[in-house]
Amino acid sequence: MEVQSVTIGEPAEGKNTGGCRKHPIRVLYSFPHKIGADRISSTAWHQVSGLVDAGAEVLVFPGVLHKPFPSGATVHPTLARGKLRIPYKLLGSKRACALHDAIVAQRLDKLVGQIDIIHTWPLGARKTLMAAARLKIPAVLERPNAHTRFAYEVVQKECERLGIALPRGHEHAHNEYVLRREDAEYRLAGRLMCPSDFVARTFLDKGFAQEKVARHHYGFDAKIYYPMVERDTSRRFTALFAGGCAPRKGLHFALEAWLRSPAHLDGTFLIAGGFIPGYAEGLSPMLAHPSIQVLGHRNDIPELMRRSDVLILPSIEEGSALVTSEARGSGCVLLVSEATGAICTHMENALVHQVGNVDMLTQHIGMLYEDSQLLEKLRTASLSSAGEITWDAAGRDLLDVYRNVIRSYASTP
Repeated sequence: MEVQSVTIGEPAEGKNTGGCRKHPIRVLYSFPHKIGADRISSTAWHQVSGLVDAGAEVLVFPGVLHKPFPSGATVHPTLARGKLRIPYKLLGSKRACALHDAIVAQRLDKLVGQIDIIHTWPLGARKTLMAAARLKIPAVLERPNAHTRFAYEVVQKECERLGIALPRGHEHAHNEYVLRREDAEYRLAGRLMCPSDFVARTFLDKGFAQEKVARHHYGFDAKIYYPMVERDTSRRFTALFAGGCAPRKGLHFALEAWLRSPAHLDGTFLIAGGFIPGYAEGLSPMLAHPSIQVLGHRNDIPELMRRSDVLILPSIEEGSALVTSEARGSGCVLLVSEATGAICTHMENALVHQVGNVDMLTQHIGMLYEDSQLLEKLRTASLSSAGEITWDAAGRDLLDVYRNVIRSYASTP
């Protein structure tokens, strides 16, 4: 995208509005980490790619560009120039995010009239959001997880119940600096971009107004996550858990439900992911069962999903677990808690249980183990609508959210 001024009509009260639009929506996308790396860095990369494919002009300010975009986005890293990078380990992640935030905020003055909306990410947004308010540019804050205070509270409670201490510096260990900085960002953002109803509810329950919360969704890459052409119906019933093995993901609930269900008699439960210290030790009696295979960290998750009948994810809190959409794209039926943020409907294309309800999850595993017709019905329904939750679809939906935010901002006195 060429960064140049484009006239879009007379702005109301000096605001950058969406009225009389004669050009694509111009997005400044600020991401303080290594865009294109793993986890949220992958989410951000796919969001930008989806926006470009949907027709937006995107100016990306990442901390570092880890994975180049195919085309269409203009990228200006804040913590790198050419092959030179400011090491995150040297600064520390929090200082690096704060420096990124300051650099982006400083650049905004020169971009007035060239961008329609600003998309920011946690811990690297406070000064950018302040500058956006001063310059009267609509700005939103991505919320890739539940309200952080809520997340800290429920994870700590579950760890105490299990007698496990989170490792020092773990992302869900209580951190007052993170809470203070994120609380400030929540207040400054024009909208909180929530990728699931569960995330939105954690903010509403903390007293945020409904109009402050905007819903969008994440997606999956259909080139990587796709179903088998022909399934081997003669093989044993196979369940999969994929993700970080920690109390917040609820693996202990999954193991208990599996061993209570008839599926453990001749089925297989695959566990793909690394354990936090102390967690595997506490679960060792269940993990030792012959029906359970602990695979460790794997790079073949798409293939594991294609080989599995169901994905079990009984999380106690999430943002919108990408693995759930990836599983749907791979033909794997979801057995998930209502806190996973999964895009699915109970008894239509998935089975959804209440958080921590092992009895219900046990029943759901048994239902699909014993009723192959129900399993196939849910699988077919899930695959038939999987195209609605790809990253391309997510990009189009995100662009619609931007339009609504810009219109709302333009109509505010």
